[in-house]
Amino acid sequence: MQSVTRSTVIEAPIARVWAVLRDFNSHAQWHPAVAHSEIEGRDSATQVGCVRAFALHDGHRLREQLLSLNDHGHAFSYCILDASLPLHRYVATVQLRPVTDGGLCFWQWSSTFEVPMGREAEFAKVVGEGVYEAGFKGMQAWLNAGVYNGR
Repeated sequence: MQSVTRSTVIEAPIARVWAVLRDFNSHAQWHPAVAHSEIEGRDSATQVGCVRAFALHDGHRLREQLLSLNDHGHAFSYCILDASLPLHRYVATVQLRPVTDGGLCFWQWSSTFEVPMGREAEFAKVVGEGVYEAGFKGMQAWLNAGVYNGR
């Protein structure tokens, strides 16, 4: 089992960042790797158990399920159900915490998963840099652009 953890400080209050992230389907708006995403069925994007199906700009497709959503703790967990990438038993957690000095937001994104033997370093980089770090940068840029609509 492999684990990857990345963190950053977002220059925005935690309430503003959480308002975006708690929508499990919002990543198509702010993550640069996501081309299109939709929630399957009639579930809402904040309902535990909902499934988002999405495509990446590189052509890969994934289905992920929301496992938990904690508004008070500013955290959620999800897993990959199906992916065209060889990521198996992937479970991730997003956790936000307030940075009281300046009203900023600390964001930690972590996961555990299995990949084919010999590809551990490759997928640690894909997940750590291509998903988490790219997501941090995408969120900051999206918030800076003033696209936030107060959802």
